[in-house]
Amino acid sequence: MRTHLRRPAAATLLLAAVLTATGCSSGGSDPADRAGASPSASAPALSDAERVAREQEGATAPPAQRPGASAPAGPRASAPAAPVRPDASLTPATGSFTPREKEYLSGRVPRSVDPAAVLDVGKESCQRIERTARHDKDAAVAAVVAGDVRDARDAVTHLCPEQRPVLDAAEGGYPDGTHASPAAGRYRTAAARPGCTWRVTGAGGRDLAAGPAPGASGERHTLTIPAGAAAFTSSGCYAWLRG
Repeated sequence: MRTHLRRPAAATLLLAAVLTATGCSSGGSDPADRAGASPSASAPALSDAERVAREQEGATAPPAQRPGASAPAGPRASAPAAPVRPDASLTPATGSFTPREKEYLSGRVPRSVDPAAVLDVGKESCQRIERTARHDKDAAVAAVVAGDVRDARDAVTHLCPEQRPVLDAAEGGYPDGTHASPAAGRYRTAAARPGCTWRVTGAGGRDLAAGPAPGASGERHTLTIPAGAAAFTSSGCYAWLRG
């Protein structure tokens, strides 16, 4: 599965502010956030990782990413456009890849791309998670749930297992959108916009829960999805975390 990285502006600005505050932002914003921008003489050159991210963004979105469709909960992975390099040809120009790096690269390197550039994408994802979590763990978890960290699951599993707590915290979360048969439980936001709204419906479209409550404000909201809910719809809330 793959994701597009375009997400609510407020949440993107929050993450950008987190990285700027630490002085450790790698490139300023995610590659896909700039995919539609027109090049200019003053624009910085794309890194290999950014170029690869753009190329992979050209792949067809799976049904879960199309308007009106239900998206799965928790961190998601992206997939490159076919065809990809066979595992036997995954070798760098110099040196060698570690076994974990080879596992990360397996099945995700387009034939026209240097495997080392694809590895850079995973490493940058690890760096983003680590830097953001150091300042605000909830912001890092929300970015993973929302799909704003490319290949978060595989990057953490193979390249930065020390960030497993962030990945574990993202499990079972929901990004903005409509989700069929949501899991019952308590959820909370971490970076909602002022216009954050949600609705939980049961059989026949009957309202089971909705928000925000009158007079509610700020980025933090909570909701409880009851057992047997048929659908959960969220807009402007960026991501819902379990607990």
